[in-house]
Amino acid sequence: MSRTPLPIPRTATLVAAAVAACASVALLPPQAAPAAPAAPATSATSSTTPASVVADYYADAEGKTGAALASALHTIISDQDTVTYDGVWDALVDTDRDPNNSSNVIELYTGKSIAASDHGGNVGQWNREHVWAKSHGDFGTATGPGTDLHHLRPADVQVNSIRNNKDFDEGGSAVDGAPGNYTDADSFEPRDAVKGDVARMILYMDVRYDGGDGFPDLEVNDSVDNGTNPNIGKISVLKKWSDEDPPDAFEKNRNDVIYNDYQHNRNPFIDHPEWVDSIW
Repeated sequence: MSRTPLPIPRTATLVAAAVAACASVALLPPQAAPAAPAAPATSATSSTTPASVVADYYADAEGKTGAALASALHTIISDQDTVTYDGVWDALVDTDRDPNNSSNVIELYTGKSIAASDHGGNVGQWNREHVWAKSHGDFGTATGPGTDLHHLRPADVQVNSIRNNKDFDEGGSAVDGAPGNYTDADSFEPRDAVKGDVARMILYMDVRYDGGDGFPDLEVNDSVDNGTNPNIGKISVLKKWSDEDPPDAFEKNRNDVIYNDYQHNRNPFIDHPEWVDSIW
């Protein structure tokens, strides 16, 4: 026969609860001091130009295509400050700084991170690569196209020498020390990650330097045998590269740094890659 349990007296219940609570408290570790808030993550490539500023910058080019667009862009981007060729060393440390190591820069063709201070002309160092080879138009290192940061990049000394003044095209043999780059007797193919960068730098130079300012009229064409003429190619390949490798965060930041801190002009084909097909 089942028996209904007798109710436990309320006083006994309260005592038991108090004992359990004390035991629980005794087992807890000492209260740690609140942790300090984590510092916000920082990046060496954090310059950002507001979209409204960029839109205003190109206001006179909106709605135009073809030659009219190229002419409007030329007028816009020709309003710029300049740096000296010696000043390029320090500027490239800012424009091409490694976002993961602020003491380093990223080399264009190898993609390697190298100490910013390790520049010069010796094997293993980085130097100033003119993506539009300065012999194509013979403008040298004079302030202007010879020092325009929009086409100057850090590059491994040996790889820079291999590229020399060759036009850009696809094919050839692998470049020693620079995986993904290829070259033959008259052309150079950069690694996939910077193909679009190279194309947009070359096209900027075409629009920016049109024979005024005492400098040659730089024009892209579809050849790879341009020699010292103020031309570089191949435009058909450069357009393809621009489509296949759109602007990334590093390239966009570089454009902002040049605009905000140095030349105060922009590469329109980074901001509006669709304008490549509108002009060429």
